[in-house]
Amino acid sequence: MEAQRLLHGFCSNSAIPPIRNPKKPFFMIFNPSLDHSKRWASFKTHHYDAPQTVSWSKRRLECRNSVENAGGFTGGEKGLESGIRRKNLAVFVSGGGSNFRSIHEACLRGSVHGDIVVLATNKSGCGGAEYARGKGIPVILFPKAKDEPEALSPNDLVAALRGFEVDFILLAGYLKLIPVELIRAYPKSILNIHPSLLPAFGGKGYYGMKVHKAVIASGARYSGPTVHFVDEHYDTGRILAQRVVPVLADDTADELAARVLHQEHRVYVEVTSALCDERIVWREDGVPIIQSKENPNDYS
Repeated sequence: MEAQRLLHGFCSNSAIPPIRNPKKPFFMIFNPSLDHSKRWASFKTHHYDAPQTVSWSKRRLECRNSVENAGGFTGGEKGLESGIRRKNLAVFVSGGGSNFRSIHEACLRGSVHGDIVVLATNKSGCGGAEYARGKGIPVILFPKAKDEPEALSPNDLVAALRGFEVDFILLAGYLKLIPVELIRAYPKSILNIHPSLLPAFGGKGYYGMKVHKAVIASGARYSGPTVHFVDEHYDTGRILAQRVVPVLADDTADELAARVLHQEHRVYVEVTSALCDERIVWREDGVPIIQSKENPNDYS
């Protein structure tokens, strides 16, 4: 009988200068088993000083201790290095996942230097989860709920993403609050897209059509998507990118939503590309900016 391989150490996610992600030593035993009829990735974890069991649908993962050399930002001298490795992405969805699909397609055609290696959802039957299964992308459930007995706890979720060697997490219409355990495990590595120009029309309860109805009712002349880093609250993390669309005098919520969504698909792919290319730079005042791919001396 083939012996199980006992592997030591978390796989670190890629750090964004000048931050390195913390590592907690523990042991992981990988044992591939899966209910292929559902294409679930099943995880069972314990405390960090106890054996960890992770099952995956695609292949046996070999975790290794690694420290990314973040270094300091040197402006134009750094540029876009040809040796940058492809990044592993996790996407979180609660609905149809149109942004998830646009990012996945960009990865496949080479516009994004990364791969979506796992999808997390709180709704096993949502459109995003069905799309992932159809593309062979493992699906995991979070958070735990009465109607989702296979869902993970926050600590199990962190261990699962570490097992998939995830570098960055992209929220794409995910409606649950991200647990502090995940934020601490992936500092400055979790992004969200919101369908308004934050900080306006953001926070708990502002999602989907509720946002667009509120924008129209306010009399605002402009709206558009915002990509921001995720903190422990709804829609309050540092803003990374925005796109502006007009709010027309006779707009309906559906019409405005379609106009904003078109820009969402574009800006989220652009930001994900910059993230995987390691072109996100943090100013001394804590504001993240994006280094141009064409001209490393330009930022947005």
